[in-house]
Amino acid sequence: MAGILVAGTSSDAGKSLIVAGLCRALARRGVRVAPFKAQNMSNNSMVCRDGSEIGRAQYLQALAAGVEPSAIHNPVLIKPATDRRAFIVLRGQPGGTLEAGEYVGGRTHLASAAFAAYEELVAQYDLVIAEGAGSPAEINLRAGDYVNFGLAQRFDMPVLLVGDIDRGGVLASIYGHWAIVDDADRSRLSGYLINKFRGDQAVLDPGLDELTARTGLPCLGVVPWLDQVWLDSEDALAFAKWPRLPGRAGALRVAAIRFPRISNATDLDALAAEPGLDVFVTASPSDIAGADLVVLPGSRSTLADLAWLRRVGLADALVHRAAAGGPILGICGGYQMLAEVIDDPIESARGVERGLGLLPARVTFTEDKVLGQPFGWWQGHPVTGYEIHHGIVETTEGEPFLDGIRVGNTWGTIWHGAFECDDFRRAWLSDLAATVGSSWTPAPDAPGFAARRTQMLDDLADALEAHVDLDALLALAGR
Repeated sequence: MAGILVAGTSSDAGKSLIVAGLCRALARRGVRVAPFKAQNMSNNSMVCRDGSEIGRAQYLQALAAGVEPSAIHNPVLIKPATDRRAFIVLRGQPGGTLEAGEYVGGRTHLASAAFAAYEELVAQYDLVIAEGAGSPAEINLRAGDYVNFGLAQRFDMPVLLVGDIDRGGVLASIYGHWAIVDDADRSRLSGYLINKFRGDQAVLDPGLDELTARTGLPCLGVVPWLDQVWLDSEDALAFAKWPRLPGRAGALRVAAIRFPRISNATDLDALAAEPGLDVFVTASPSDIAGADLVVLPGSRSTLADLAWLRRVGLADALVHRAAAGGPILGICGGYQMLAEVIDDPIESARGVERGLGLLPARVTFTEDKVLGQPFGWWQGHPVTGYEIHHGIVETTEGEPFLDGIRVGNTWGTIWHGAFECDDFRRAWLSDLAATVGSSWTPAPDAPGFAARRTQMLDDLADALEAHVDLDALLALAGR
């Protein structure tokens, strides 16, 4: 029964993928390992088989470890709705709201739930790899912390610090973390990793030697830049970091609208992984006309993001595109925006407002949150997905489409994750290509999405085996 905390010098330092890679690498060695994140602040989430909602990154980490994902791996999920208000998911179910002023002192019950979940988890596995949040050196938040040093202190865990060298200043950042925290927290720092390295390591090594000499912290590895490993990010900074792959003749251009409160942006990953698709994010009306498909992804604040669409001119561009027959796809919150009327006394408390009016539908937000893993069919192809929403969509006409509708070339579905189903995705994209006059066809030898995710996890684990001292890490965890 042991645990180790993987913390990062900043958001998007790569700790989520490092944890996933460690879970896969150690599971391959026969270690019974499980991931854990006491509190995740993210609008990218997933519904587990038991109906609980957790952060998407923890779902991936559990798959990497070969364990069934559940709320025990991410007992507290905080989903930002505005700059000063967030919704709480507690052990996988709605748990109220958190205001900005409560962030330091108003989370005692959340800490208790997180600690209880960790105790349950560590009793079941040889090793728990916990992921920190943001930076552990945010000393202004230390008093109420239960995800970084607060968790490590409670359970006597060593802390591994991950630094992102691609941002620059990684040596100073690691040294600054060591220097600014108090003596008790500093004593828990047990080593560091350099992540996202490109170049000749011989140039870097003198700096690492000096950093170790000054801090006493060993460098446990230098992880190379892995441009083909990009799935299931939880951080807004990491959104849309898939490589824009070289296209083939007839490539389909897919423009995804980057909402300020975008949610479950991972729906775009399966499209970005498909050969011959150029998926890019935009907030520019000029991109709307030139794309073969425009995707409105999910949103944690549907009416606020709809108002933003209107403010920046995207709403008018979408209306003009629909009138010209240009394909549009709305997913969950994006689907809701396409409706005629939206009544939201819950999420935004803005009441009744008009939608874009591109689909004959009315959306009503209710207190009850829908969480599930639905199954259906589209033109003979089986489709699975997951649902996370308060808004209930009622339609009056239109062709059924995955618990949503299609009218002309405008599509809407309440389901997330449907495009991860390979046969459905490729059939739907083939219809799209025919509609826009593209010669795109599915690549016959392309791996499926699940297979590609598995390959990415294995590639990540291979990189950690080659570049990280896993034996030293295990020794730290078992101290």
